[in-house]
Formats: sequence, structure tokens, C-alpha cells
Amino acid sequence: MKKLIIQIPCLNEAQTLPATLADLPKSIAGVDAIEVLVIDDGSRDGTSDVARACGVDHIVRLRRNKGLAAAFAAGIDACLKAGADFIVNTDADNQYAGDDIPKLLAPLLRGEADICIGDRNIGALQHMSWRKRQLQALGSWVVRQVSGTSVPDTTSGFRAYTREAALRMTIVSEFSYTLESIIQAGKKRMAIAHVPIAVNPRTRESRLFDSIFSYIKKSGATIVRIYTMYEPLKVFTYIGLAIFAGGVIGSLRFVSYYFEGAASRHLGSLIASAVLLIFGFQVILIGLVADVISGNRKLLEDLVYRVRALEAPPREPEPPALTRSRAADRVDRWEH
Repeated sequence: MKKLIIQIPCLNEAQTLPATLADLPKSIAGVDAIEVLVIDDGSRDGTSDVARACGVDHIVRLRRNKGLAAAFAAGIDACLKAGADFIVNTDADNQYAGDDIPKLLAPLLRGEADICIGDRNIGALQHMSWRKRQLQALGSWVVRQVSGTSVPDTTSGFRAYTREAALRMTIVSEFSYTLESIIQAGKKRMAIAHVPIAVNPRTRESRLFDSIFSYIKKSGATIVRIYTMYEPLKVFTYIGLAIFAGGVIGSLRFVSYYFEGAASRHLGSLIASAVLLIFGFQVILIGLVADVISGNRKLLEDLVYRVRALEAPPREPEPPALTRSRAADRVDRWEH
């Protein structure tokens, strides 16, 4: 029996949540049960009450706002504990069309992918300014390069996970899960698919960042941080070699002055070159240490995966007498 749980992170979405819930599919071929989980990220407008009134199956309520990444991770954990075989993440502002969820699930149901991400075709979005579209395209290109994937719309929050892929997700960023999860999945050699999706008319402005500069700063920091976590030796070696090369160039420059008989006037250049050579070598050594630490992190990730698997055993089929209407009346609550 295959269960799909659609998770919806929310922050003060009491007005838009009912429309989002109404747009979700009630049945999908290849899926036996569909449930909805709402993550209330410290809302102050009664979002949880609205979700309960709309008959959602599960509610995870965070006592204070912890950010989109934390809400996403809390939702994934709750979905696994609720016995989900597939998890779909969508936004509460009804940006993504619920009718596209079967399309999003199709590669997973066929066994062709572990993760499927909806492609909004950023270049054609009319509600997004030209500058934002170009930045999105550039950011997606960078993520594709560092992750080794081919996802065209890396910031899309409309995505589906298999149970196995969800068990292996370990989000550490406090900004957003979108970029980190793709880089992480690429480094873990997961199969990632993407499908074109439709986008509903915008209901409000994005709350993820205050300005374009803030978005670039946070996104760039996330990309560098996650890539360094998985490729520390490569990152520190490149940096160390660049610094070491500067020392070599400075040394060669001093040697040329030495043969010209002007070495005494350029002792500062020699000292600077020596410092760069030593510092570059130390950075490479730091990379070796970081690579050893990275190996320990992979062991810890495997341990987290095993613990999650034990906490989320295969879901048992519900008794035939339990109808869908009764299941919808049952609301599970977690508070963090």
C-alpha cells in the first residue's frame, strides 16, 4: 500500500492555505492513500486552526519561527514517522498547481528517480523581473556545476521525494533547503529528475528574503558551505595552490632582481613570497584535515539514516473498515 504525504510549510498563511488545500488532488494512479501535513512555522494568524478546520491529516507546529529550512526538515521527519512512501513539498501560497503533483510523482512511481523537481521555466515567468530571472538562471547554473546535476530550476520548492531519498536528507542550512538538498543529493549520487510545471497567479510577495542583495549573499554562502562540506580537499587545495602560486611568482621575481644585483632593495618581496608559500602549504594541510573530518561526517550521516529508518518502519495497511473520511478526521500534532 503506497502512501503519499503532501507537506506544506506555512508562515502566517491563514488566508491562502484553504485555496492551496482545495487545489490538491484527492487521488493519484499508483498511490493508495493521500494525506496532507501542514508545518506551522510559528504563525501568529491562526494558521494551525485554519489547517485543522480544513481537515488536514497532520499538523506540525513550531513554537517560534525557525525559518523555511527548519520547517521543511521538521516536515520530512514527521512524514517519515507517519509512514510516507512518497513526500511532495509545495508552498502554502498556492504558487504551484496541485494538478501537477501526479506529473511530479510519475518518475518516482516508475522507479526512474529518487527526487523530482518541478521546473517553472523561470525565463517565461511574467511576475518576476528581468533581473531576478537572470539571477535565478545564474544561480541554477552554479548549483548544477557544483552538484553535477541537470536541474534547470534549483530554487523550485515543488518537489517529490521517495522514502529512501527523504531518509538520507540532512538539512543544515538555516536559510533555505532548495539549493542545499540538490547539492547534497548530487554528491550522494541520487537520481534527480525534473518536469515542467504550471504556476498559478501570484498571491503575495516572497518572504524568503528582504532584497536581492540579501538573497545573493545567503544563497552564495549556502552553496559554498555545502560544497565545501562534501568536497573539502578540492576546495582547500585550489585555494592553497592559488596562494602558493602567488608565493612562487614572488620568489621568481626576487630571483630576477638577484641576478640584476638589486636584491637588497627587494627583501620585502622575498619575505612576502615566503609567507605566501608557507600559508598556501598550510591551507592544503587544512584541506587534508577537513577531508578526514568529512569522512567522519559521512559515517554520522549513515548513522542518522539508520536511526531514521528505525523510527519510521514500513507503514502497515489500515483496516478496511477505516474509511477516508474517518482518516481525515484524525489529526496528529507535534510541537517543537
